[in-house]
Amino acid sequence: MATPHADHQTRTRVSARIGGISESATLAVDTKAKALKAAGRPVIGFGAGEPDFPTPQPIVDAAIAACSDPKNHRYSPAAGLPELREAIAAKTQRDSGYSVQAGQVLVTNGGKHAVYQTFQTLLDPGDEVLLPAPYWTTYPEAITLPGGVPVVVPADESTGYLVTVDQLEAARTPRTKVLVFNSPSNPTGAVYPPDQVEAIGRWAVEHGIWVVTDEIYEHLVYGDARHVSMPAVVPELADTCVVLNGVAKTYAMTGWRVGWMIGPPDVIAAATNLQSHLSSNVANVSQRAALAAVSGSLDAVHEMRAAFDRRRRTIVEMLSAIPGVSCPEPRGAFYAYPSVKDVLGKEIRGVRPSSSVELAALVLEHAEVAVVPGEAFGTPGYFRLSYALGDEDLVTGVDRLGSLLAEAT
Repeated sequence: MATPHADHQTRTRVSARIGGISESATLAVDTKAKALKAAGRPVIGFGAGEPDFPTPQPIVDAAIAACSDPKNHRYSPAAGLPELREAIAAKTQRDSGYSVQAGQVLVTNGGKHAVYQTFQTLLDPGDEVLLPAPYWTTYPEAITLPGGVPVVVPADESTGYLVTVDQLEAARTPRTKVLVFNSPSNPTGAVYPPDQVEAIGRWAVEHGIWVVTDEIYEHLVYGDARHVSMPAVVPELADTCVVLNGVAKTYAMTGWRVGWMIGPPDVIAAATNLQSHLSSNVANVSQRAALAAVSGSLDAVHEMRAAFDRRRRTIVEMLSAIPGVSCPEPRGAFYAYPSVKDVLGKEIRGVRPSSSVELAALVLEHAEVAVVPGEAFGTPGYFRLSYALGDEDLVTGVDRLGSLLAEAT
């Protein structure tokens, strides 16, 4: 028999590029929690960033009507339905004061698709991307895939999880091309004040650095916090800025999979070419639902935000009462990001967890509470808890967590 060529024996079955992608930590935690619940265990999951509310009925009604219209049964433009792109441009002007044209909008299959296409479009191998940490777990994977290099710029609870211009400048090199900016933040709930947003934007313009600003949580701010869009307060940035957004968080539409990119016409044209080969158009029924969402009333959004605000205050109060846990007050999104560093190394149920990964596993096993460890967000020693779940589950879950951590000695 012929012996396979030696080159064949050294080839991997999965490419190094794809094989190097890590599983989404947040989805992994959510999947494990749901599997345990299906097996009969009363697990309460704080893992997934998913509103527990149904999609508002007018949006659902628009989708039902769209199902019966034959024009939605066919291909549509890869960049999105023209009327949806127009509506997104109008919504952007309405909500953030940033004036864009419909041709600057690309409708994508959810926010993650927008993130991946943006970095595929902007980055060449070796380009550096400044990535403030804690960061959303998907950003470094999306940066690395096209050969980009994440450069982590860390922040902690002492600064409210906000990075400064001085920190960004210290991390800048001749290879720096992009800054990732996420306010309100996933995972911390931090919201940058307007003057700091402007200062960072002007720094980026001065040094010719692109800004990719993720505004998916724009409507979820609390107290006196205010979301501002960087290109709205720094108009000179518009030619080197991509805004990412979508309907998932604002309108409780995570399963509908509609997001978008807003950027300079040449970047959007290039990303549209990519999408035309990658996925073509977003499902037309979902686009019709998104059209109803972005062009409709924000009343349901305000009701959901009021509930999130109530839960936010409850979870911060309860977490702060747990010995060894420190929880800064989140000012946006629907996450708390407490430090558990003072619990690590202490004995709980015969185990001394040395990392937040080990502690999260212990919490899941013994308290039947699912949280995401800080390692997933680039900052070990923390937990992320989503408070986008029912009030009763929230209280029960944090009670269980607190009872277990109180055993630490």
